Amino acid sequence: MKKKAAYKGLQQNVRKRKLPKIDVWENRYRDKTYVVRFDTPEFTCICPRTGLPDFAHIFIEYSPEACCIELKSFKEYITAYRDFGIFHEHAVNRMLEDLVKSCEPRWMKVKGVFNIRGGITTTVEAESGVRPTLLSF
Repeated sequence: MKKKAAYKGLQQNVRKRKLPKIDVWENRYRDKTYVVRFDTPEFTCICPRTGLPDFAHIFIEYSPEACCIELKSFKEYITAYRDFGIFHEHAVNRMLEDLVKSCEPRWMKVKGVFNIRGGITTTVEAESGVRPTLLSF
């Protein structure tokens, strides 16, 4: 008899799991194309296969349209993952979906650089929309 994997089926409802709302505020410069970048090195979640904690540095970049992300609510949102059993790929894509839904940006990218586990570092990136072309300094 084949042994069932410990994580089998645990990610089926990953898109429906309730997480805190991400608040936004009105962008007074919606006529401008610009990019906002922020990151948090304090992301944690649970590996759904082993039950062990996973740690990551999360990077967010977006070009706002009507709204910008309110950072305190984003911190509460990120903190809610600490008891969430979720694969790295699902975590990054879920964040992108939730952030895009909250602020409806022109473009957004979420990148997760997960700490080494078993000698392997995992980096996951997901994007939505068309990346703006901006001049660099």
